[in-house]
Amino acid sequence: QVQLVESGGGLVQAGGSLRLSCAASGRTFSSYTTGWFRQAPGKEREFVAAISWSGVWRYSADSVKGRFTISRDNAKNTVYLQMNSLKPEDTAVHYCAVLRDGAYYNPFNYDYWGQGTQVTVSS
Repeated sequence: QVQLVESGGGLVQAGGSLRLSCAASGRTFSSYTTGWFRQAPGKEREFVAAISWSGVWRYSADSVKGRFTISRDNAKNTVYLQMNSLKPEDTAVHYCAVLRDGAYYNPFNYDYWGQGTQVTVSS
């Protein structure tokens, strides 16, 4: 069993930065690929970024490439999402979850979702 808690969201102006954290309980967290997703009002949950358990491979959505960086510290049981050059269209609740199996970009392949953290970017 893994429990995830996201933090670090907030209100920021366009062009600003935030760093989200996904803190996990459960000793097997470091064995999982972990992903970040986001959901804006009235829209489907969409993939943002994912990182393998070792951190060797990382994937990002085209919409955030070059602006967002995913990383992890297994000693701290935490996955991070550094978000730079934020845009108003990044406004959404951001969630982390662990990959059960299957494609990393499909939210239906993930379990143990956190409660989410709100990111709001003003223009």
